[in-house]
Amino acid sequence: MKGLKPELKHSTMSNDATYPVQIISADEPVGRGRRRWNADDKLRIVEEALASGESISAVARRNGVAPNLLYRWRRLALEGGAVAITGDDSVTSDKTVRELQSQIKELERQLGRKTMEVEILREAVEQSRLKKQTLRVLSLPRERGQ
Repeated sequence: MKGLKPELKHSTMSNDATYPVQIISADEPVGRGRRRWNADDKLRIVEEALASGESISAVARRNGVAPNLLYRWRRLALEGGAVAITGDDSVTSDKTVRELQSQIKELERQLGRKTMEVEILREAVEQSRLKKQTLRVLSLPRERGQ
C-alpha cells in the first residue's frame, strides 16, 4: 500500500430539511470576509425568528447568519425597534431619555436664573457708578462767585 494515495470519502448530510446541503460553486469566492447585512434583511430575519416557533440557531443557519449575531439583532429589536437594528447601536431606554431630558430642563432653568442674576448685578454696579460720580460732583467745593 505504499505510494498509494488514500481515497477520500465524502458523506453527505441527511436529506432532512433542517440541514440544507450547501454547494459551493466556482463562481462564489470562498472566505469572502465579513458580510454586511442591510436593514431590510436584518428586520426580515429577526421577524422570522420571532414569528416562527423555531430556535434562533435554526433560523440563523437557514439564513446564513451566525446565531450570536441573530441573538444580538433580536435583543436590539426588542429594546429599541427597527432603528436600533439599522444603526447597530446600543439602545437607551425611554426612562433614561426622560430623566436626561428633565435634567436638561433643570439645567436650562438654572442657567436662566443665573443669567438674570448677572444682568441685575451689572445694572446695580452701573447704578452705583452713576451715584458715585454724582456724589463726587456734589461734594466738590464750589467756586465762589457763582
